[in-house]
Amino acid sequence: MSAPLSPSSANSPAGSALITGASSGIGACFARALAVRGRNLALVARSKDKLEALKSELAPGHSLRIEVIEQDLSLEGAAQRLATALDERGIAVDLLVNNAGFGAHGQFWKLPLDRQAEMLRLNIATLTELTYLLLPAMLERRGGGVINISSTASFQPVPYSSVYAATKAYVTSFSMGLAEEVRGYGVKVLALCPGGTATNFFEAGKFSKTDFPGGLASPEDVVEAGLRAFDGGRSVAITGFINQAMVFAERLVSRRFTAVQAGRTFRPKGLDDGTRSNE
Repeated sequence: MSAPLSPSSANSPAGSALITGASSGIGACFARALAVRGRNLALVARSKDKLEALKSELAPGHSLRIEVIEQDLSLEGAAQRLATALDERGIAVDLLVNNAGFGAHGQFWKLPLDRQAEMLRLNIATLTELTYLLLPAMLERRGGGVINISSTASFQPVPYSSVYAATKAYVTSFSMGLAEEVRGYGVKVLALCPGGTATNFFEAGKFSKTDFPGGLASPEDVVEAGLRAFDGGRSVAITGFINQAMVFAERLVSRRFTAVQAGRTFRPKGLDDGTRSNE
């Protein structure tokens, strides 16, 4: 086992921002926003065509190194394969944006188990492993950071998305704890917690867009708020006033009450929840 890293005053040259799930939605918006800031980019997703299209969009307007890496991060061992690919291409990562993730909507015991296992691997295991593999170099250089995309669902149980909400609870707790561990090394960690956002999340997870009070935020606004919070050294950021108010209000009521209300909001239309009589 290697010895723990000790704080050092050495500064490192600018590296690249690695963005997972970069082909659309919040990930693509992070790529655009960071390109404007002059950041080199490593873009990762399953769809190489979409990544290449994003690279073509960004490259003409910015003198940047933009690398495209096609990979399914929900597979076992994906984080190590990605770290190896980065090393082979000579890409030093000084900002990790763990954006890749998905949800599923329905009764836990009726949703396919293999799909929910994929969710656990992508939302928790790959995020954790990538952070573990890329963080030590940032600590050694005394600079850089990690932005983990969590959710307002991380602050409460969400019936009919029980596994998804639990994965995001992990992401928020992990990020906030890690932020304190690395603060003395000049490295920042942020849990970015948006509410409903206008991306393909709904179609992929079979959610209804009407389930989200206050409507849907734009991914551009979410990214802007996230980068502002990251620059300010915050460890958690809830985007949108309504989302902030709802999370605050949850502290004033019981967890049971919160779960019941969330169940009423997210219960699939026409679903028999087992409470009907047999008369």
